[in-house]
Amino acid sequence: MKKKITLRDIGKIEGQMVDIDKADLSRLPAPLDDPADEPGIKQLTGEQKDRFDASLDGISAIGLVKPQNKQEEEDFVRKFIAGLKKLLSKENNWTFLQPLMLSLENCAKCQNCSEACPVFTESGRQEIYRPTYRTEVLRRIIRKYLKKEGKLLSKFTGSDIDLNFKTIARLAELSYRCTLCRRCAQSCPIGVDNGLITHELRKLFSQEMDIAPKELHQLGTVQHLKVGSSTGTSPKALASFIDFIEGEIEEITGKTIRIPVDKEGADILLLHNAGEFISWPENIEAFAIIFDAAGVDWTLSSSLVAYDAVNYGVWYDDVQLARIAARHAQAARDLKVNRMMVGECGHAHKAMLVVSDRVLTGDLNIPRESAIPLLEDIVLNDKIRLDRSKNNFPVTLHDPCNLVRLSGIVEPQRRILRKICPDFREMEPHGVDNYCCGGGSGFAIMDSNNFSDWRSSVSGRMKLKQILTTFGDVMNPEIHKYVCAPCSNCKGMIRDLLSRYRLTEKHGIYYGGLVDLIANAMVDVKGQFINWETS
Repeated sequence: MKKKITLRDIGKIEGQMVDIDKADLSRLPAPLDDPADEPGIKQLTGEQKDRFDASLDGISAIGLVKPQNKQEEEDFVRKFIAGLKKLLSKENNWTFLQPLMLSLENCAKCQNCSEACPVFTESGRQEIYRPTYRTEVLRRIIRKYLKKEGKLLSKFTGSDIDLNFKTIARLAELSYRCTLCRRCAQSCPIGVDNGLITHELRKLFSQEMDIAPKELHQLGTVQHLKVGSSTGTSPKALASFIDFIEGEIEEITGKTIRIPVDKEGADILLLHNAGEFISWPENIEAFAIIFDAAGVDWTLSSSLVAYDAVNYGVWYDDVQLARIAARHAQAARDLKVNRMMVGECGHAHKAMLVVSDRVLTGDLNIPRESAIPLLEDIVLNDKIRLDRSKNNFPVTLHDPCNLVRLSGIVEPQRRILRKICPDFREMEPHGVDNYCCGGGSGFAIMDSNNFSDWRSSVSGRMKLKQILTTFGDVMNPEIHKYVCAPCSNCKGMIRDLLSRYRLTEKHGIYYGGLVDLIANAMVDVKGQFINWETS
């Protein structure tokens, strides 16, 4: 039986607050409907438990090292309070203070957001994962320790949270149990955004306490700024990748297509998630083939940082976001392009098209667009020759949260798929009501300790259910099925889900991008562009 958890428990319960038992997780549809086949979540090793604080739920996402003495604990609490004061001040949080305060001050506690949250519902409705849980804990801390409500008033207002190491450590981990998909905000009748509040907590921990997942910070942002890419790809390695990709294109099409790099005065500077170069070069190949056939005037940049659309600061740290956004814009300015364009990367859409409006000003405020509407124009206006019968297999569409719910790009990709795929079938729900892949907000690349098990078992569970339900009538492994995910981050998460449950091997479910399907349907591409052996 699950423990009954209250808000006050976050600073009181000794040991682990809750256990994530696979028996509590929501049931999966066939063919994964036998709970005995559920892999579950591995326990941390004794060494990991001794070193890292995992007292929230037995999961360590951020690798928070336990304090060694009372002085370290007290310093930890002081840093948090100082950081919270900055978070709530205009001079230190000019980017998001207004929407943060509106969300902190106006919650009606109706719990519509809880029912909209797949992490909460799919976990077996664990109280700590309720979107309002971490938010209400934060509200009570603010009332008690910043507004200094007295003991009597605290009892009436519920502001009686103990602020100690346990409270803050658990709050830090809780800020990484939310994919920031903002489905909760969409469901709120008054627009309270618990996803934003979670983001602001992450920002406090990073900017004021140096607490952030190593995959996002050291291996992500820091490496991006130092080496040139979050993947560790240097400019020299980039040149090698491009040579390889051009060779692949010639082998596929029989045509010599050069990928333009540092072309001054081009119409478009295209930015790919650098993960595509390493994991999915076929996506970059498809863009090049399509743009060449359609006569698009475009270029890539070889400038340090600017050949990687990734901007992990969008998930945890405004300062890091601004540093990378400025480098992207400067590269576009140096090349004198008309506009910057984001390829198939959801979080780059959020960073470059939405949040960068708050940090890019003056000469750096260069027009920024998504590639999806351009692809729609190319396909629907017959700027390339297409044969939809080449995509004669079941196709469904995953909606990346930051492409659809945040950026408002809903129909272009659907109009493309309806034209080029005879058996296009929607997930339910879809569009702006979509569910996150489970790897949003950086989760897809976070593999420390046992977090990847939690990610696949809990945050990705609803997406797994949607995929299985959509293809439920064609589960024969001899029938190739394709999950179209126009986002590098989402592809990584869907890859992990399919692998964990052996769905490609056993049931013929594959995944890939949108441009892959367009290239596959092109008359000028002989045979199949999609390689089912590697998809």
